[in-house]
Amino acid sequence: MSYHESTIKAGPSSAYSILLVVMSFVAFNQLVFSQSSASSSFCSWSQSTVGPLRAVASRQLLFKGHRGFLPVTRSNTVRCAMKSYKLSDLTQTEVDNLKARPRIDSASIFSTVQPIVDDVRSRGDAAVKDYTLRFDKVELEKIIEKVSDLPDPELDEAVRESFDVAYNNIYAFHAAQIPVEKVVENMKGVRCKRVARSISSVGLYVPGGTAVLPSTALMLSIPAQIAGCKTIVLATPPSSDGSICKEVLYCAKKAGVTHILKAGGAQAIAAMAWGTASCPKVEKIYGPGNQYVTAAKMILQNSEAMVSIDMPAGPSEVLVIADKYANPVYIASDLLSQAEHGPDSQVVLVIAGDGVDIKAIDEEISKQCSALPRGEFALKALSHSFTVFARDMVEAITFSNLYAPEHLIINVQDAEKWESFVENAGSVFLGQWTPESVGDYASGTNHVLPTYGYARMYSGVSLDSFLKYITVQSLTEEGLAKLGPHVATMAEVEGLDAHKRAVTLRLQDIKARQVA
Repeated sequence: MSYHESTIKAGPSSAYSILLVVMSFVAFNQLVFSQSSASSSFCSWSQSTVGPLRAVASRQLLFKGHRGFLPVTRSNTVRCAMKSYKLSDLTQTEVDNLKARPRIDSASIFSTVQPIVDDVRSRGDAAVKDYTLRFDKVELEKIIEKVSDLPDPELDEAVRESFDVAYNNIYAFHAAQIPVEKVVENMKGVRCKRVARSISSVGLYVPGGTAVLPSTALMLSIPAQIAGCKTIVLATPPSSDGSICKEVLYCAKKAGVTHILKAGGAQAIAAMAWGTASCPKVEKIYGPGNQYVTAAKMILQNSEAMVSIDMPAGPSEVLVIADKYANPVYIASDLLSQAEHGPDSQVVLVIAGDGVDIKAIDEEISKQCSALPRGEFALKALSHSFTVFARDMVEAITFSNLYAPEHLIINVQDAEKWESFVENAGSVFLGQWTPESVGDYASGTNHVLPTYGYARMYSGVSLDSFLKYITVQSLTEEGLAKLGPHVATMAEVEGLDAHKRAVTLRLQDIKARQVA
């Protein structure tokens, strides 16, 4: 999920118009001054004398060879095309640059967040209330609600049924991850095992902003519930009247959340990490958020708060691999479903082989984007996204593994046979009937996934995220008699005499009893 749902604010139509003009200017300059043989990208803007602005995208509408433009007729459309690259024409350095994510001004963000973290540590509830008033324009009487004290929210039957189906699927998938204890006897009399224990108190961050995300409440609270976490604090920005989103509350109640912190942003993360007079301190914090939330998580995991986090986070992203058998309608819808998260979303289309109708895909993007309520977000995301042309599926998968996307959609013939070739991805969606949306909501897999290339070394949230493992060993007298001499020798090599004596003293007792 994206880190920007909690910060993007939908502006008035005039602001939107200005945004589109600026985007067109930037894109024009990129086209005129930065075009290479390997890539092209442009945006254009025109407005009719009547009717609202609409966002569309097409590769062929304004560009006509070299750097010329077709005559622009007045219409109520905005047109923007993704950059395009042919992998076989790129150097290794160019490929490496292509897989790199947009740079984030970490120093500036951290310098903004650190004072908030320190203030919440010092002033607790009062600081959280002040920041909620400042950033969310909501004045709170109290920041914490005990879920057991809150009445059940009223939801439409269809909405409740959908969330119940999602709950059941997510629960089933994560319950199947409950570890089975195995005892290993490495040598006679030497038994080892690993046991799982839940993390006692956890904090779950559910972003707010322009998109309400009760699905994230399910994704985080269900594995915590299965793991047996005793204290589950869910933080989410309050509604304008200070209440909790009813869908989020429904999911929280169903999945065993104990407390709801009515706050968002860095202040919410700090409150859960330090603990306040009313907010329980937690031991690990999970969930997507904007760059300030991510910065707070990273600051606090390296502080005296003694708190860990699930993973670093960046903008939400998808990489779609498509061949000539893929339906252009589905390709466009998958790209746009990611792009609508926000203007920082990363959207990549990889064309595998020949015969793909690029024009049809562009036309579908135009058609579908123009009808989206969040079309302006999708348009801006597409303006910095790109298409890659690969010679075949091997080259396509190779690039995907380098890119390490949060979401990987493989929409090709016989998609299942390529699963074993995937090395780096947060979650994979195989075949034309598996849109990313099902994983985002209700297939059962978790949608809190590594972004920004972190899929190379991080996994998405799972039951394991809420567990810690303890190793246990047990030796009999016979076992120590066999293993002890080797341990004593190794301790002597390392110069740790006390380690050696802890073994040899016991071995001497064993030998004495045997003699007696």
